[in-house]
Amino acid sequence: MISGAQLFVKALKAEKVDTLFAYPGGQAIDLFDALYDDNTIDVILPRHEQGLGHAADGYARSTGKPGVCLVTSGPGATNLVTAIATANYDSAPLVCFTGQVPTSLIGNDAFQEADIVGMVRSITKYAVTVRNRESLAEIIKKAFYIAKTGKPGAVLVDIPKDIQQEMGSDYYPDSVDIRGYKPVENVHIGQIKKAAALLEKAQRPLFLIGGGVRISHAEKELTMLVELTGVPVVTTIMGKGSIATDHPLYFGNVGIHGAYGANTAINECDVLFSIGTRFNDRVAGNKNTFARNAKIIHVDIDTASISRNVAVDVPIVGDAAIALKSLNERLKPLSLKKWIDRLNELKSAYPIKISSDKLNPQSVIEKLNTLFDELIVTTDVGQNQLWTTQFLRLNEKRRLITSGGLGTMGFGLPAAIGAKLGNPRTPVVAVVGDGGFQMNIQELATAVINNLPVIICLFNNNWLGNVRQWQELYYERRYQSTCLKRRNTCPKHCNGNIGNCPVYVPDFAKLADSYCIGYKRIEQVNQIDEAFEFALNNTSAPTLLEFMIEEEENVYPIVLPGKDLSTVKFGKES
Repeated sequence: MISGAQLFVKALKAEKVDTLFAYPGGQAIDLFDALYDDNTIDVILPRHEQGLGHAADGYARSTGKPGVCLVTSGPGATNLVTAIATANYDSAPLVCFTGQVPTSLIGNDAFQEADIVGMVRSITKYAVTVRNRESLAEIIKKAFYIAKTGKPGAVLVDIPKDIQQEMGSDYYPDSVDIRGYKPVENVHIGQIKKAAALLEKAQRPLFLIGGGVRISHAEKELTMLVELTGVPVVTTIMGKGSIATDHPLYFGNVGIHGAYGANTAINECDVLFSIGTRFNDRVAGNKNTFARNAKIIHVDIDTASISRNVAVDVPIVGDAAIALKSLNERLKPLSLKKWIDRLNELKSAYPIKISSDKLNPQSVIEKLNTLFDELIVTTDVGQNQLWTTQFLRLNEKRRLITSGGLGTMGFGLPAAIGAKLGNPRTPVVAVVGDGGFQMNIQELATAVINNLPVIICLFNNNWLGNVRQWQELYYERRYQSTCLKRRNTCPKHCNGNIGNCPVYVPDFAKLADSYCIGYKRIEQVNQIDEAFEFALNNTSAPTLLEFMIEEEENVYPIVLPGKDLSTVKFGKES
């Protein structure tokens, strides 16, 4: 006989959990007490539950193993909600455990009681409160199985305090059979044959690859298919890296900040073969005109994702790796020279670049491209993310982790911490903006106490840059609530050119010193090399590199809001 808390620890060990991201509290204290005598699980204490969840997410995406969280009830649980949604939207396997008030107090507005299961039901694959000790083992087993299988995602198990303390069996099942949950992995061969027939007849076929290929670890199968058929490839932001970005048949990202050539390929192709993407608004622009000249084939493991946003002609439900392997067995080389020449002309004529001799994000990211053979890059959300996805080169040894579906500011730093914990021998760089960085800046302490030499590239333009860019382009420079230097003594209306602006808060140099981390401020292009050399020599703690970029540096190209992918601005003058 063991307690529910002891069974919890036994379950984690059975699921081969080696890292637990956890923050204690009164209704979870028994679970923490049960962890006290265990020497196999590394318990990481972040500084905030949201940061904790993002760190577990970064660990999951970088290792392929579930990220596991433990927090207390009430505010501990609610602080985790954004991280749960972030992971679930991007299909990252996240297993969350929350403490809860005793079952006798549930529904009585007890201290730190919150119906966390009700709150997260729409943003998880599975969420449940354990109501009796006998069901605890099976529920935990279900949670891990559901998080990892099918379309991965977030799950939550809420464990009341009395269930943690109650004695019961030490049995933990080896497997679980869940009625009504039978993830489809094998593909329908008839649909594969239809897709192959369409491709073989196409004059201008195109692969559009989303994050599903990376989630299913199907990069090799995709590369084999591309090289077998000669069909060109474009990707979503989440799909970037599914094929090496320097591959001759890769033509860039699509979407509102995608390459003009890649977006044009979407408009001109006659067969669009999409794998593992939802066709969301950031990818499709105007869904009524998206790929209007093409027959569309769509492979996705989630039945609900097919034809939800864009109607498709050949739906294929199943795992991307299995689908790609089946196609590799059936297809043959295609004659597509004219089509490839067209796309190469577009790629050459409309490169993505920042035309500036001053310090700019492209010069920083291109340094990452030359400095590291193996690398994990995490990003925050905003302009920093978009520049990174435009200029970062990826392959099987160079990976990108970013918040795509939810677009969560504050993700970059804690995700980098999780990635570094999961991959201690791989360099990890977090690219962040000065706005998002401050949302989980407290996690610098987590990196310090765990001796994690994460390199933080902070793009500081003194603004919430992505929203400021939209205010500049589409709202007549009415800069409301986007200037991070603004104080209550500033004029109410400011277009960014008044001058005599207040001093920026915080002083990142002093902040870095207070956290005992390395710091460099970079203002000129010729300081970049020295800054990274300094960071690489700081092997026992994080390094903050603050890059002072132009305040009105914008992300181009940009597709006009809600318009066809062909309606592009290439710069302020266009």
